[in-house]
Amino acid sequence: MIKLSNISLQLGGKPLLDNTSIIFNTGERIAVIGANGTGKTTLFRVLQHELQVDAGSVDVPKQWRLSHMKQEIVEVDRSAIDFVLDGDQHLRDLQSDLAKAQLSEDDHAMADALGALDTYHAFDKQHQAEQLLAGLGFVVNEFSKKVSEFSGGWRVRLNLARALMSPSDLLLLDEPTNHLDLHTCYWLEQWLKQYQGTLLLISHDRDFMDGVATQVVSFEQQKLIGYRGNYSQYERQKGERLAQQQQAFDKQQQQKEHLESFVRRFKAKATKAKQAQSRVKMLEKLTLTAPISISHRYNISIPTGERVSDPVVSLSEVDLGYEAGKSILKNVNVSLQPGSRLGLLGVNGAGKSTLIKALVGDLKPQAGEVVRGHNLRIGYFAQHQLESLDESASPFLHLRRIDPETRDQELKNFVGRFGFSGERADEPVENFSGGEKARVALAMIAWQKPNLLLLDEPTNHLDLEMRESLNIALQEYEGAVILVSHDRYMLNSTADEFWWVRDGRVDHYDGDLEDYFQELLKAPSAALNEGAPVESVADKKAQRQARAAEREKLKPLLSAFKKVETRLEKAQNSLAEVETQLGDPTLYEAGNKAKLQPLLKEQGRLKAEVEEAEMEWLDLSEQIEQASG
Repeated sequence: MIKLSNISLQLGGKPLLDNTSIIFNTGERIAVIGANGTGKTTLFRVLQHELQVDAGSVDVPKQWRLSHMKQEIVEVDRSAIDFVLDGDQHLRDLQSDLAKAQLSEDDHAMADALGALDTYHAFDKQHQAEQLLAGLGFVVNEFSKKVSEFSGGWRVRLNLARALMSPSDLLLLDEPTNHLDLHTCYWLEQWLKQYQGTLLLISHDRDFMDGVATQVVSFEQQKLIGYRGNYSQYERQKGERLAQQQQAFDKQQQQKEHLESFVRRFKAKATKAKQAQSRVKMLEKLTLTAPISISHRYNISIPTGERVSDPVVSLSEVDLGYEAGKSILKNVNVSLQPGSRLGLLGVNGAGKSTLIKALVGDLKPQAGEVVRGHNLRIGYFAQHQLESLDESASPFLHLRRIDPETRDQELKNFVGRFGFSGERADEPVENFSGGEKARVALAMIAWQKPNLLLLDEPTNHLDLEMRESLNIALQEYEGAVILVSHDRYMLNSTADEFWWVRDGRVDHYDGDLEDYFQELLKAPSAALNEGAPVESVADKKAQRQARAAEREKLKPLLSAFKKVETRLEKAQNSLAEVETQLGDPTLYEAGNKAKLQPLLKEQGRLKAEVEEAEMEWLDLSEQIEQASG
């Protein structure tokens, strides 16, 4: 076991931990959480013997082998496969012994070296390294490619593969899911569940922690607080503890009611669609953990501008690619309605980012037409935007350049909700972390009041509090959303429907994420095959005709559905207002009958209207489902 006893720790004069103790039991998979800057990475450096604590003791068994994922992006002249195999130092030592024996032509030493390699199962190590690379998304012809030829994100994956390759009793992983996609996150989760040693994991991905962690350790007010179980169990335990604190009660109730309103709104629809059912479960879960949200430093929102025409954007017979004669996506026929919440699924390289670039207008189609709605204002978030920030400008100045007219204080109030209050609003971004730069980019997007959000991996580098605030902001957001994310929690709680990008196509997907992963597990080769055969011209024509007929059949149903949905939501809001008034105890006192009776009558009328609209909504839902099926 690892035992930290009464430790205190500072970094650069800033106190991180003060007289705190904790034990990490052997074989546990421990998620280490806390806001950015609280000391998580610094604690890892202590466990790696790079730093000493200021007080107390750190006891790690001396015989334990340690492996950790390096954060720096290396440029070495080694092939990817050799770079990963280098993670197993004992293997390299044995191979060196054999090479020395061969060089000296010492038969006895060669026999010993070969015996040692055989005992260590060294001849299986190449296959093991290849499996790690494949699991992390590398294709076979990239195994021999030099590390220096890969982009930064792919080098991070190589660092991760190398750490997993290294035999260890203690494995330290700092944000391993950054730069991974949905599929590789799922693969890594399964791999870590089989890991036999003690794992310490820094992460802001709650679903990933739910799947991996057996214990959570939280940085709280310069203390290390342990919780049994995974992240969801941590939330429940911490929520119960916070709920007992009277001074937090009012704020907790406010947040809980705020989240429950989402559950009521979506549960009232009672749709049979699997995605919406998943979302209702997710939102119900949010209400159980509302008390935890009271400590959040962020209170973000994303307002919308002018109403956009329907459809928001549509692609007809579109081919997309970057080189003449080479299309990544072919014959794309999709459209997006106002208020849609769409998640994009597909393996890395399938074309998700290509599709988003076409939607935003950064990529012109090779064939077909992209039509954007009137008054369309797009908010586009992608990782390259962090690199395009002006390093010398502050969060406030980035917004000022967008809007020269608004008062300074209003702009500063706005960036303050994204975590840049006081002097932080005027600091240049050059020394900001990746998460802080992402918050600046999101603030710039939100200030411009988009009616369509295109979000390509928005949660990379964001801490848990910011992810939760972004999640709530997306729930409140009234515009349309298209989301690419490896964060399953964000996808589940945001997306009502999915498009599956695969084999050069973009298809509507009727299942939920669990169905999607089950399909991948049943037929991984088909799902991950980038060289799938191209359909014949006749097949494509038949599909286009079928889709066109289906769209014509659905148009009147969708129009009626939208009208009744608006009527239902309006009636629900009116009913909520009346019931809020009826909650006033003074109404039931003598002399207030004249006020009470009209409210009770209005309550009855609105309940009947809601019930009628719900029945009509359900009937239209079934008709649309049958027409689409």
